[in-house]
Amino acid sequence: MAENYAKNIVIGFARINGKTVGVVGNQPNVLAGVLDIKSSIKGARFVRFCDCFNIPLLTLVDVPGFLPGVDQELNGIILHGAKLLYAYCEATVPRVTVITRKAYGGAYDVMSSKHLRGDINLAFPTAEIAVMGPDGAVNIVNKEKSKMLMIQ
Repeated sequence: MAENYAKNIVIGFARINGKTVGVVGNQPNVLAGVLDIKSSIKGARFVRFCDCFNIPLLTLVDVPGFLPGVDQELNGIILHGAKLLYAYCEATVPRVTVITRKAYGGAYDVMSSKHLRGDINLAFPTAEIAVMGPDGAVNIVNKEKSKMLMIQ
């Protein structure tokens, strides 16, 4: 569904034990799977559609964050990201979330995180759930240490 629009998020239907489920997943081969304005809108519309027709949701998470940039900010990434967040929050259908690799920052929360009280949240043993990636965290820590050394 909508395979040529916002390719960094994949939506569709599957059957599990003969029951239809809606599937939402990040596509790490396109823009590393980040959430941007278009993917947030696409995901939110699909989640609401599934909720309207009482179709349970399976969310496969591999998200490094939101797409940074002035263009995204000026066009309302926060507003559109919130649409996806609200869609998951307001969904009354059963929700299962599986973290396959990365789940970083606010984008993790938006993608049906455990904080949104889904029915079940699972993670692969190698999954990384954090505020930011390890490289970014190391850079911040080292930057702070450098500032401290310069002050002394």
